[in-house]
Amino acid sequence: MNRRRFIKGLLAATLAGLVTAAYGFIIEPAVRLRVRKWRIQRDDWTAPPLRIAVLSDMHVGEPYVGLNRVRQVVRRTNALAPDVILLLGDFFASHKGVSDTVKMQDLAPVLAGLEAKNGVFAVLGNHDWWDDRSAQRRGSGPNRYAEILEQNGISVLSNAAIKLETQGIWLAGLEDQLAIWRNGKPQGLDDLEGTLAQITDDAPVVMMAHEPDVFPTVPGRVALTLSGHTHGGQVRLFGWSPVVPSKFGNRYAYGHVRENGRDLVVSGGIGCSILPVRLGVTPEITVVEMSA
Repeated sequence: MNRRRFIKGLLAATLAGLVTAAYGFIIEPAVRLRVRKWRIQRDDWTAPPLRIAVLSDMHVGEPYVGLNRVRQVVRRTNALAPDVILLLGDFFASHKGVSDTVKMQDLAPVLAGLEAKNGVFAVLGNHDWWDDRSAQRRGSGPNRYAEILEQNGISVLSNAAIKLETQGIWLAGLEDQLAIWRNGKPQGLDDLEGTLAQITDDAPVVMMAHEPDVFPTVPGRVALTLSGHTHGGQVRLFGWSPVVPSKFGNRYAYGHVRENGRDLVVSGGIGCSILPVRLGVTPEITVVEMSA
């Protein structure tokens, strides 16, 4: 290789690196937004067809996910005309790229603009618990994020199951599995058995669980489990993520997973954690359409 070719190759590699960096640190996490649809059919689905819009891991904070970005997400979600909207937690942004935090009392009124025939429901994520110092000291709720959401008309399900009578399904919300720090390790407040014990008939069950790691223990009685937390690894190439915040690695990193007749959908979410980067995991509004 002569000197001219070497310099051209070096410049090309440098330019490619700069373009990739700009895309991963600016364009994909802060500008792009897509709707990702999953269609799931089950023989045991006895309810009418159901369209669920899922918003997960917003990690709201400037400059990546400010209130204007959230308003855009709200408008696009409402335009999908979902039967129910589910918020899967992690409203709080903690990564080092946050230039200005957004308080929950400012975020919740914007989320209150979400509209669905059967309502808007939420569970909390680990960052929502970790940011509540009073709850950390107590080792339990109440959690201020949940209180503010409830004050703005969004029901928060904490180890609770409710019947959506008009839709003919049960909606269950599991409390976070990494909620409280004790002795340098996160401990969960989740109670799967107690949550499912509240279900009193054989109508289909949709389970909200922020972290997908609970999925192997979810019984076949649950038609669909919905999770976030992983952000799809934030960097995902050819269906593989080098880092996934799950003890199962890539097994539950992203998308639709079917195991032993049970269905899980893991949303890629909207915001970032640890580092403000996304590459191959476009921020998304996740739509799941359930039918027989």
